[in-house]
Amino acid sequence: MTKARKYGIPFPGKCGTHNSITDVIGVKVGHTTLIDGEGRLIVGTGPIRTGVTCILPRGDETMAIPVYGAYYSLNGNGEMTGCHWIKESGFVSGPIMITNTHSVGAVHEATIAYIVEKTGGELWSLPVVAETWDGFLNDINGFHVRREHVFSAIQSASDGDVVEGNVGGGTGMICHQFKGGIGTSSRIINIEQNEYTVGVLVQANYGYRESLTIAGIPIGEFITDRLPTKSSPDQGSIIVIVATDAPLLPHQLDRLVRRVPLGIAKVGGFGGNSSGDIFLAFSTANKQAISSLDGDTTGNQPFSLKNSLMDRLFEGVVHATEEAIVNCLFAAKTMIGIDGNCVMELPVDEVIQILHDHKRLKEQ
Repeated sequence: MTKARKYGIPFPGKCGTHNSITDVIGVKVGHTTLIDGEGRLIVGTGPIRTGVTCILPRGDETMAIPVYGAYYSLNGNGEMTGCHWIKESGFVSGPIMITNTHSVGAVHEATIAYIVEKTGGELWSLPVVAETWDGFLNDINGFHVRREHVFSAIQSASDGDVVEGNVGGGTGMICHQFKGGIGTSSRIINIEQNEYTVGVLVQANYGYRESLTIAGIPIGEFITDRLPTKSSPDQGSIIVIVATDAPLLPHQLDRLVRRVPLGIAKVGGFGGNSSGDIFLAFSTANKQAISSLDGDTTGNQPFSLKNSLMDRLFEGVVHATEEAIVNCLFAAKTMIGIDGNCVMELPVDEVIQILHDHKRLKEQ
């Protein structure tokens, strides 16, 4: 795990113990990473550079107890299944899965199969499966993500540190024309003597080089080489999952998730035409009040913060989103994929020198 803040980058706010979405108590994350083969693309054979990432909002209780949730699409050239029902009901049920664009169907079916197996025959399910495109490095039309990989990601999910970079659904992704993938961060928020946590996980696969910004410095203007071996424009996309233990109702989570683009913008994203920028927020609070998918709250009315107290949470989402993307860039490593296509890792030492020259680093 390589966290960018250890180099002295002045990210605003206080992070949690793991600086991860898993700092929200109960949240677990798991990955299945598929890397195999090299050389010329042979559809169905490889090379393979892909995978699947799982987020369990309530850990081992995820299959039994939903969470309040909301989603937002900044630019809709992408997919996140289940969103219509989330908007209608205010609930997110089951695991949240992230993979590549052409594996959404396979992951969707496998996730339902897992839910059926664990619940003893669930009759109805609309799981959340989100995607970004990894076809520059991966044999995306080979359909290499299968049921056993989905089961493995769910079963391996754990709290604590989250592996970042070229892992899980982020294995073959590109961010600002450097190697991208999975990144995560968290913020501790104090509101009226109560402490809450906001955690963010991103699958980052977006962005032009020239717009890349870290700690307010236009890094992309200074590092103009190390571009992918072929033209790789702002191909999209970025998926962002926001978790919090703050007691928020669905309409408040809708407000929260709409702040995600402000964090992306701080790193240089702007929601390009071909980008699928789709975001989901959920709250692990109010467990006792959420007794069924019908929202039966008899005797346990849900508690929520006042809207006027949400500003610090808004800040936390913006700052954690920014840092999660930068963490992704710092963790990801150079990768060669189909037909020898190569995407270089962010030259961390060079970035740190640029930030030092601009007096943007904290003293260590």
